[in-house]
Amino acid sequence: MDKQNHKEENGTLTDKRKYDWIVNERILIIAMAVFGTFCCCTLFFFLIYRYNGFADFWKQLFGILQPITIGVVLAYLLNPIMRFIEQYVLRFLKPRMNNKKKAGKTARGVAIFGSLLFLVGIIVLLIAAIVPSMAASIQKMAVTLPEEINDLVIWVEDFTKGDSELAEFVGDVFEKVTAGAQQFFEKDLLPKTQKYVYSITSGVVYGVKFLLNIFVGVIVSVYVLASKETFAGQAKKIIYALFKPVRANVIVETVRKSNEIFGGFISGKILDSAIIGVLAYIVLIIMKMPDPILVAVIIGVTNVIPFFGPFIGAVPSFIIIVLQNPVQGLYFLIFVLVLQQVDGNIIGPKILGESTGLSSFWVVFAIIMFGGLWGFPGMLLGVPLMAVIYYIIQKSVSYFLRKRGLTDETKDYIYLVNVDKDTNRLYYGEQTEEETDRETGGKN
Repeated sequence: MDKQNHKEENGTLTDKRKYDWIVNERILIIAMAVFGTFCCCTLFFFLIYRYNGFADFWKQLFGILQPITIGVVLAYLLNPIMRFIEQYVLRFLKPRMNNKKKAGKTARGVAIFGSLLFLVGIIVLLIAAIVPSMAASIQKMAVTLPEEINDLVIWVEDFTKGDSELAEFVGDVFEKVTAGAQQFFEKDLLPKTQKYVYSITSGVVYGVKFLLNIFVGVIVSVYVLASKETFAGQAKKIIYALFKPVRANVIVETVRKSNEIFGGFISGKILDSAIIGVLAYIVLIIMKMPDPILVAVIIGVTNVIPFFGPFIGAVPSFIIIVLQNPVQGLYFLIFVLVLQQVDGNIIGPKILGESTGLSSFWVVFAIIMFGGLWGFPGMLLGVPLMAVIYYIIQKSVSYFLRKRGLTDETKDYIYLVNVDKDTNRLYYGEQTEEETDRETGGKN
């Protein structure tokens, strides 16, 4: 009997110790959570309070890593060209070389050299074809600008027959612009020549440094292109080491989809802009517009920006043309509207297809938001970045809806009134009234 009581006491004591251990463990977990939250809040406050120093640190870090960034971006852009060349070279070398591994390395080296040669050829061709004409056009504009402004004022006065207040208003505007430009050269530019020389010198030094970073970036891109499979394998190995297979699969699939969106959009947009630039140049030559190469380059470059690009490029192009020939300036505006419609409805959809999957609203939203945050790069990359965010949110929402036994079709939620909490059945306005009448026998 005593032994039984002793065992019961020991059992009770053991249970009590287990209970105390569980309580202490929970208290320890809560304490660690509170401490972790406190540390995170303190760190966040420190980052906000010392934001300038934090921003300067990241700015310095990105400056140091600029060659790496340039190299990775170049490798990403050249990768499609390299793969295109590689498959044909490999197809040629395989029957002629016994060692397949050596054939693959040789094909990769030839493809990398070919892609870099293609890039250099495009740059040299653009410089040789465009820069002289652009320099001549800009020089001509600088020399003849006052005379062209005066001719435009005379044309407006003749067009309005000197009786309209509009002619007087336009004349005053151009006279003020001319006077302001003259005052700037005489009172602002010349007295501050030394300051501008220092700025130009600093700009030259920065330009030389940037060119050096580009040279290093080209070397980095060669290494990235040569070992891209190894880098991809290492990244996946780290992901599967840190996360469970279920979550790791989602991360890998999201990265793959992001690469598909960015690659398709950027390469497609560059090709689309090149076609628009060439098409604009041909039409401008036919219409005998002034400075066709300069205007075509402006149209092609700004067309890289989705939605707003054609209108942004139209403003300086219109000014260049209207100063030399006002009537042709009006024709140019009509041409830009037609070109924008052709690009938006025919050329763009054929090349880009559904590479982003975004509606027009989200395209405008992405350009405005990311353009405001990061300027021109934000306007260019905001659309594919928004497409990736949209894709992640869409997949997450669909996952949780299916987990609750609900449909993930958007059209099924447009006229939704409520969902039955027991059966997950969707009820709509008219359907709910019919169900109510059926259940109550039409007495309500």
